[in-house]
Amino acid sequence: MAFWDDLKGKISSMNKNLSTKVSQFKNNDFANATMAMCALVAAADGDIDSSERQKTASFIMNNETLRIFDASDLREKFDFYCDKLTQDFDFGKIECIQAISKIKNKEGQARAIIQIGIIIGGADGDFDPDEKKVVKEACNAVGISSEEFDI
Repeated sequence: MAFWDDLKGKISSMNKNLSTKVSQFKNNDFANATMAMCALVAAADGDIDSSERQKTASFIMNNETLRIFDASDLREKFDFYCDKLTQDFDFGKIECIQAISKIKNKEGQARAIIQIGIIIGGADGDFDPDEKKVVKEACNAVGISSEEFDI
């Protein structure tokens, strides 16, 4: 139980920090990378069912951090990456990682993307090994050590 309480506390803290920082990041590359990360975490086990997709989409639409973006634009981007992952997980994953890597030279944005991945991964109460693996891969794509986030 202590682990879960610790994780919830970290997620809450990350979300608060992101809310203040993310308004600096209102650009297309950041929006694409965010939705690629969300889709990647939702499909981390190699499959994305409709309930998982809906739950993640609902989280995106209701998250304070992402309110700086038009909700329909985010939904369109999220659906795009989910469709890519559903059609061919391996190539979809490559496309998601490529979108995420576009912010590699923008350290603040890169850290925010990783934090959003962790928040999405822990949103259901279980940041499972598959979700951790894709977040670690995103860390590698942006040149940030996953150890900074205790992954």
